[in-house]
Amino acid sequence: MLVAVGSCLAMVVSAFGFSDILGTDHVVLDPSRIAAQVISGIGFLGAGTILMRGEIIRGLTTAASLWGVATIGLAVGGGLYVAAFAATIIILVILAGIKPLEERFRTRSQTHQIRVTAERGIVSVDILRQAAGAYISRLKQFVVQPSGTENIDNINITFSRISPEILAGIVLKLREIPEVTHVESDIDKDVS
Repeated sequence: MLVAVGSCLAMVVSAFGFSDILGTDHVVLDPSRIAAQVISGIGFLGAGTILMRGEIIRGLTTAASLWGVATIGLAVGGGLYVAAFAATIIILVILAGIKPLEERFRTRSQTHQIRVTAERGIVSVDILRQAAGAYISRLKQFVVQPSGTENIDNINITFSRISPEILAGIVLKLREIPEVTHVESDIDKDVS
């Protein structure tokens, strides 16, 4: 979205920002060259903010923000104050308003794990269905492993596309089972 707003503004600057000078005698000017060079330069600068750590890429929003701010500068320099102000508002709304929505979506689309220690044979898919209710359809993995201790199972449960609040409710219901000795989720690892 930032790139779209910035490129739109760069085009407005190139098309209309220098129209008052172009009609003057003995003036040969190609205003689009100026905007193009600023865009290229800021693209190079923005590339320096993008980092890859493992499989995670960071800095794309910073690079796009730099690019959008550069086009706002072009608009102000070209005397297009209304377009610059409008683009500033749009960019601020994108940066401030989209991040909470993105975080909410990311949280809901993640997978979450629950680790349970219980007496052998107590925790089954049927027991989990009672604890999870309608969210049993989001069950991705249910693995039971016997522990080194006799009559104790270690159960790893993975849910996908489930919110932390719903996961906490499932954990509470599993903790209410008397034969369950330990329940730990990836959200709240400290509670037993």
